[in-house]
Amino acid sequence: MNRELLMLVEAISREKNVERDVVLGAVELALAQATKKLYEGEVDIRVSIDRDSGNYETFRRWLVVPDDAGLQNPEAEELLMDAQDRVSGVEVGHYIEEAVESLPIGRIGAMAAKQVILQKIRDAEREMLLNDFMSRGEKIFTGTVKRMDKGDLIIEAGRVEGRLRRNETIPKENLRSGDRVRAMIMDVDLTLRGAPIILSRSAPAFMIELFRNEVPEIEQGLLEIKNCARDPGSRAKIAVVSHDRRVDPIGTCVGVRGTRVNAVTNELAGERVDIVLWSEDPAQFVIGALAPANVQSIVVDEEKHAMDVVVDEENLAIAIGRGGQNVRLASDLTGWKINIMDAAESAQKQATETDAARRLFMEKLDVDQEMADILIAEGFESLEEVAYVPLQEMLEIESFDEDTVNELRARAKDALLTLEIAREESVDDVSQELRDLEGLTPELIAQLAVGGIHTRDDLADLAIDELTDLTGQSEEEAKALIMKAREHWFAGQE
Repeated sequence: MNRELLMLVEAISREKNVERDVVLGAVELALAQATKKLYEGEVDIRVSIDRDSGNYETFRRWLVVPDDAGLQNPEAEELLMDAQDRVSGVEVGHYIEEAVESLPIGRIGAMAAKQVILQKIRDAEREMLLNDFMSRGEKIFTGTVKRMDKGDLIIEAGRVEGRLRRNETIPKENLRSGDRVRAMIMDVDLTLRGAPIILSRSAPAFMIELFRNEVPEIEQGLLEIKNCARDPGSRAKIAVVSHDRRVDPIGTCVGVRGTRVNAVTNELAGERVDIVLWSEDPAQFVIGALAPANVQSIVVDEEKHAMDVVVDEENLAIAIGRGGQNVRLASDLTGWKINIMDAAESAQKQATETDAARRLFMEKLDVDQEMADILIAEGFESLEEVAYVPLQEMLEIESFDEDTVNELRARAKDALLTLEIAREESVDDVSQELRDLEGLTPELIAQLAVGGIHTRDDLADLAIDELTDLTGQSEEEAKALIMKAREHWFAGQE
């Protein structure tokens, strides 16, 4: 019988083009599952088939767990102290085994064994097909909608299947069985049965890859797409740069009479694409990203990684876009927080900032308004700049002599030291509950303390814009932190 078993294994291995060990493993699993039915409870059975003779042995085994963990499944677990009584030197995570009577193959339910073996073989075949497909290095999956699976679309390409989740489709796109679909391969999840390739039609990477296919100059290295931001199905922006002066990046991506960009737009259900010239200068990049709006002026805040962009009344609505779409996409594309304002709002903000700087210098440096205004006019905005800007740079100010400069620098350093001591004392007042809040770093705790936020409830009471002003975080980060701080308010409520 054992020789017949090996002959059967060899035959299946050749017929299905599956390794012999995979088939033998399936037989071992079938024997183990059949043996388990002879016991009560969730026992663990292992069967070992000799690869040469076909003889096999059966073992019941127990996983060794820590003494303080307790037994979750007494039928298949053993506490460490009890296991060491049975097998010296055994450690947590090891198995202890006991040989039991092997079940004759003839007594196994033929259908059950066959199903287990065939399933294992199907899994092995599926993995081989998947590995073959992925080895081609393709980034776009092209196939046909086969069926729906719990809201996901299963896309079939030959004998390989991909899974397009509903939230990765383009909004308002109605895909039906039999439709031809292209999507970006995002991941492979072998735990998903049937369709392990995770697809997306809404990811920015999909648009980048579509342009790569339509524009040969990208593959040749003459052009590069630096980034992409999308509002799937509605509008998108891509940033391109040319590595060859002879090649116009925008015109090349648009194509003759718009053929190239139209091909991408048609694939993405009419999604409009703005092609933006990438620039190493962040301000210039943002100006291009806000097109078609015309920008009057722009102020860059490196510390907050934000820009104040001033446009005239006629361009205000264009710059913001419907529902804030244009400025949101421009922000996503450039990685900068963009604040759109008109000239009046800019002037008001500048006046407020100037007034704040004036008060700071007059109070902390003990100077009159005239001297504070001179510092502001020369571009000084903080005590750190006054204290540590190169001495020669301050000496170039016509109104200041060397003694004045040295005195201002000394006063600024003293003021900074006083503020640091006050900050440390303020941090000491922060409650342990707030310190332990997930997501708070020492730097954020210090910023909150300076702003008078010392307890978890203080943080929970803040509005999102108040927190972003305090810490310089993005709105998404501030919202997540505030919601985390509010969790204890709703604990236990259903």
